[in-house]
Amino acid sequence: MSSNPVAETVASLMPRAKAELTELVAFKSVADFDQFPKSQSEGAAKWVAEALRDEGFQDVALLDTPDGTQSVYGFLPGPAGAKTVLLYAHYDVQPPLDETAWVTPPFELTERDGRWYGRGSADCKGGVVMHLLALRALKANGGVPVNVKVIAEGSEEQGTGGLERYAEQHPELLTADAIVIGDAGNFRVGQPTVTSTLRGMTLVRVKVDTLAGNLHSGQFGGAAPDALGALIRVLDSLRAEDGSTTVDGLTGDARWEGLRYEEEQFRKDAKVLDGVELIGSGAVADRIWARPAVTVLGIDCPPVVGATPSVQAGARALVSLRVPPGVDAAEAAKLLQAHLEAHTPWGARVSTEQIGQGQAFRADTTSPAYAAMAEAMSVAYPGQEMQYAGQGGSIPLCNTLASLYPQAEILLIGLSEPEAQIHAVNESVSPEELERLSVAEALFLRNYAAV
Repeated sequence: MSSNPVAETVASLMPRAKAELTELVAFKSVADFDQFPKSQSEGAAKWVAEALRDEGFQDVALLDTPDGTQSVYGFLPGPAGAKTVLLYAHYDVQPPLDETAWVTPPFELTERDGRWYGRGSADCKGGVVMHLLALRALKANGGVPVNVKVIAEGSEEQGTGGLERYAEQHPELLTADAIVIGDAGNFRVGQPTVTSTLRGMTLVRVKVDTLAGNLHSGQFGGAAPDALGALIRVLDSLRAEDGSTTVDGLTGDARWEGLRYEEEQFRKDAKVLDGVELIGSGAVADRIWARPAVTVLGIDCPPVVGATPSVQAGARALVSLRVPPGVDAAEAAKLLQAHLEAHTPWGARVSTEQIGQGQAFRADTTSPAYAAMAEAMSVAYPGQEMQYAGQGGSIPLCNTLASLYPQAEILLIGLSEPEAQIHAVNESVSPEELERLSVAEALFLRNYAAV
């Protein structure tokens, strides 16, 4: 890092940042209260609220959102007449999945090979710490030159929309001139990146029924319609031979204009096994940032262990469809449901239910905020220019904020670069990225105040 005073301050604060991230990661704040105690999420929310109070934030509040979770809000006043910037992160995390597959316990921040491992270390408890570091660095070097609002969401990973609904009911709360969403990531470690587009998504549950009850496969198999077999046929219809998504009425030939993603690098990032082909056609960036993508998330059927020789009477699956900017997620959901129903074989009874949705997002990269961020990142990452990338994931709140505050400039940065393996086992964060992005955010706030 350079001799920039802000950078020097952030560097000196890194031991404290590690200690704080250790405390925050220790909360098992998965917003699925059938699996994890609600008290763990509440504990994490209180931790964030206390951290904001310690930094001089006013009006700090635990907001009870409509989905039964809490978001944390605080306001730090700047100079009279200053612009207002909203900083976003979320403290809830994905479940740890198979804890035995973690090299070290998922809720204990552990340093290994120069990275800090733990669930939420990058996505997105590290984002909370990033915001704190940036503000502390500014306070130590002349003060924070803008009004700052912080909102830390408690259910982003569940997609239940609690903060979205709350913001719609209280539109004055999060008004800002610029919004920094700290829940994205660099294209790779050391390459400063803003995310300019997000795919939207819809979740659809499909259920197929064929019989009044399971039947002996020896006595009835061959003529009795198998619900699991029918479901497999339906799901297979969602892909072309090359693996491209094929939903009737949904186009999939758009191209990504911007940063390229080399196929060999993608194979390495995705840890594709030797000899296994990538799916789809076109450039990798086209496939993951500009086109729809269907994924079967789960199937309810008998497990292999304990299965009996039976023709299944019913089966169901959960299907995710990612939709690119320019495609309405609600319309895509209708097309997906119609496709599933139309492609169910043998006259089987089929029902579909949409259970989640988020719209795609496209940022205005020509705004003054992007120029301010580009300048900040060039200092935080000497010799590097800020790049623009898409992200295949969804942050539904972005569109809610864009709709509520159409004049606000929205930027997406964060710690979730490919090596972080967010949502997977052994999630980790690069402390160097945490340091550099904290510097970039601090300098952005200073630059933006002068625009």
